[in-house]
Order: sequence, then structure tokens, then C-alpha cells
Amino acid sequence: MKPNLLKLACVFGLAASTALNALPAAAKEEFKVGIVTFLSGPAAGPFGVPGHQGAELVIEAINAGELPAPYNTPGFAGARLAPIFVDEAGGNTKQVAEYRNLVQKQGVDAVIGYISSGSCLSVAPVAEELKTLTIIPVCGSPRLFEEGGKEYVFRTTGHAVGDGVAAALYVRDKFGDAPAYTGINQNYAWGQDSYKFFDLAMETINPDTKASDNPQFPKLFAGQFGTEISTLSLDKAPLVHSSFWDGDMEAFVLQANVRGFFRQKTFISTLGASAVDRLGKGFPEGVVIGTRGEYGLLVRDMDSPLNRWFVDHYKEKYGEYPLGPSYQYAQSILALKIAMDKAAEAVGGFPGQAQIIDALTGLEWDSFGGRISMTLGGGHQAVHPVGYGITGWNKDSGEPVATDVVFYPANCIMPPEGQTGIEWLEAGMPGASC
Repeated sequence: MKPNLLKLACVFGLAASTALNALPAAAKEEFKVGIVTFLSGPAAGPFGVPGHQGAELVIEAINAGELPAPYNTPGFAGARLAPIFVDEAGGNTKQVAEYRNLVQKQGVDAVIGYISSGSCLSVAPVAEELKTLTIIPVCGSPRLFEEGGKEYVFRTTGHAVGDGVAAALYVRDKFGDAPAYTGINQNYAWGQDSYKFFDLAMETINPDTKASDNPQFPKLFAGQFGTEISTLSLDKAPLVHSSFWDGDMEAFVLQANVRGFFRQKTFISTLGASAVDRLGKGFPEGVVIGTRGEYGLLVRDMDSPLNRWFVDHYKEKYGEYPLGPSYQYAQSILALKIAMDKAAEAVGGFPGQAQIIDALTGLEWDSFGGRISMTLGGGHQAVHPVGYGITGWNKDSGEPVATDVVFYPANCIMPPEGQTGIEWLEAGMPGASC
């Protein structure tokens, strides 16, 4: 083919492809979505089951058109969402196999899920290979987008850099005269990275508060922490950072509490709030607690129509308050709903996957706890405020509470586009608007 004819053919092909992407897809009565969360094992109680419940509640309400505005039209672009719930337990190899099964055998239109960073980092390349829209609601590793852009993968919650920076800011605001800090974190990527981000943020934000040379890294799901509790108790650092989650958080609290640990140390938990409700009066007062965003205990009393609906209907259906993962999974469902409706309006019919992805990219939407913006990762990574509070107990209601709650804005705690969290923290957080 002559060069000019080849150029003309390429232009025509591109124009035809663009035109096809702009056309609506065949109308659907049902949109099948795989929902992956821990339904068994030590992470199910504090994380997986609350996530399942948050997704289930909101899917049922949207299908019936019963959510408050702007989500009060029935369905997703008019289609009923049909969830297929899958257990995240069993390891990364199993999750990759389960993902392929959902897409290649069960024919789902999209996948929403993954709490563990190991799971999301294993599944994301497969999602790109199979060209399937995948929304991550919880997994916190910044590597998800720092190791390469994604076309089909989105994350609707912030990552661990924001958790660590917000914790260091809370230390500055509430415990600025503390001489030193240490930590106990699980010995795998999530725990090691979480402490590293907090440690680097402390160097910039609280340079006079020194790091211990003996932070503890027990193995994941260790369950027994007697040796680590003794070591931390002997350490002179009064502040103890932890990114413990799942059953390890509850086990540590129960074992440390009987030894008076929380009367000696200020414990800073970046995402242990699920344990506060589950342990009730057994959870110590005075612990610095985070929820990785405007979720759970920290926003329980926030009086907005969306939050009131979520808290009241969740309690009515499940007999308990929604926890952080409940909010995070529900937040992903809202993102899919608003993107599909937006895409349907743009094309004048039921949207195809490419049109839904276009609508999700750079999306901003109101969630139950606050407003979310997809401003990082090429418009695929969400940012939002992250806050901390201090645990207490309301004798009148017989319920746990959080006092001294402070949220820090996204442009203060997250690295800018094009810079990794480590690069930004090691440079002293340039451009942070705190």
C-alpha cells in the first residue's frame, strides 16, 4: 500500500473505532459483577463480612431506586446489578484463578473487590490482560499504580501514604512533645510499607520525635504477640504505630490490654477501627484510631442525607453499625452507578465498557462519608481526606465513640501525580498544602 493510502486507512480506522466507542451498546436488563471479599478466615469478621454487607445493602437499594439523590434512579444505567460474591481467602494464586473464572467462565461485566494488597497486586495484571473493568475498594498499596498505569483497573479509596502522613500530622497536633516512637506491623509488604511511610513522614513533620531502633514485625496472622508486647513495653518510646488489621488487631489488643500496655503507651492504629466495635467495652480508651478515610466510627454521627441513610439502613438490616470496609465497598458501588448513568446519558443508550471507563476516569462523586476525586493514577486512583480520633466509651448509649477527630485534606497527605510516595516523602513532601 502506498504511504498516502496507508495513512488514509489508519485515519479512517481510528475514526471508525472512535465512532464505534461513541455508539451505545445493546441494552441489558442485568449487569453481572463479581464482588470479591474475605468471607472466611481471620480477615472475614472485621473486614470481609462488613464489606460484603455494605456492597449488598447498596446494590439492593440502587436496584430498587431507594437511595437518596443523586443515586435515586433504579439500576445501573437502567440495568439490575446481579452480584456474584467470591471469597478472597486462600492466597494470591487462588485469587488469580478465581478472577479468570469470573471473567472467562461466568462472563461477568466487571469485578469489584480485594482487601489484601497481595490480592490486588496479583489480580491487576490479569485484569489488564483480560481487558475487564475492575474496581478496587480497599487494598492500600501505592504500588498498584506506581508500578505502571492501568487502563481497566480503578481504586476508589486512597492508599497507605495518606494514612501514614495523616498519622504523623495527628501526632504533631496532639502529641507534639513526645520524644520517640516505635511500631508493630505485620511482616509483609503492607506492614513494612505502612511503617516506612509513617517513619518518613515523621522525619519531616516531627523531626524532634526520634524513631526507635527496634520496631517489631511479627509474621502475618501470628495470633500470639507476647514477645512483641514485652519488647515494646521495655522500649522508652511512648508512641507505638501499627497498621495491624484482620484478626491480628483484635488478638493484639486483647493480649496487650490485660498487661496494662495501653496505660503505658499511646497506640496509633491506622486502620484498626473495625476492632473498636467488635470488641466493644473490651477495647481500651485513649487509642488513636484511623479508618483510612471518612468512614466508620469517625463519621458515624455525620448528619448528611447519604450518611444517615447508610447508617440507619445498615443497622436495621444487619443489627450493627457499618465499619470502614462497609463504607469502602459501598463507595465503589456508588462510583460504578454514577459512572454508568453518566456514560448512558452521554451516548443516549446503554454504555459499553469503554464508555463506562471513560466516565470513571477522573470521576468525582459524593459518597456516604464525603466527596471522592479520581485525581491520581491518570484519573484511576481516588483521593480524599484521612482522619484520626481517640477512642472512648459512651456510658449512656453503651457504645464506643471517637473524640478529637481531625481530618487532613488530600492535597496535604498524598503525593502529586508522577511522583511515588517514597520519592515525595524523602524529598520532604514538597507542595503539600497542610
